[in-house]
Amino acid sequence: MSRNGNPGEAAAGAAPEGPAGHGPGEAHERDVRLSLGGKPSGLRNPTRAVRGLGAGALVMEALVLLLALLPIWVLRPPGGSTVAMTLALIAIVVCMALSATLRFPWGWWAVSVFQVVLIALGFVHWAFAVVGVIFGLVWVYVLYARRTIVG
Repeated sequence: MSRNGNPGEAAAGAAPEGPAGHGPGEAHERDVRLSLGGKPSGLRNPTRAVRGLGAGALVMEALVLLLALLPIWVLRPPGGSTVAMTLALIAIVVCMALSATLRFPWGWWAVSVFQVVLIALGFVHWAFAVVGVIFGLVWVYVLYARRTIVG
């Protein structure tokens, strides 16, 4: 028998509750919080997810720097080819190393400083500045996502 006393309604298979297990017009506090943008984010481990996003951005940056070795060599300034190539290789290694430091709070700051240093290396070769600006903007988005998801 249903709440309003109609035995035919319960026999027909119509549930008196809504799809979430509560009556029409009612909502659990958790459902209201999620629909209004509150926490939790819905991820099993939000910290780990954001760390993966940051590490993925750094690996992509290292890959782009690796692919930039050829243009750096071909478009080298006079007498600066060895310095620019060495700095590019160092930047690749630093990107990969920094991706492992994101589990620590200081690692996020270190990556931010690295993006500024990469832009400053534009004085050695303009390709560093281009990669630094593009991935600096990507890093700003990663920090925004970290603040939004983790809190």
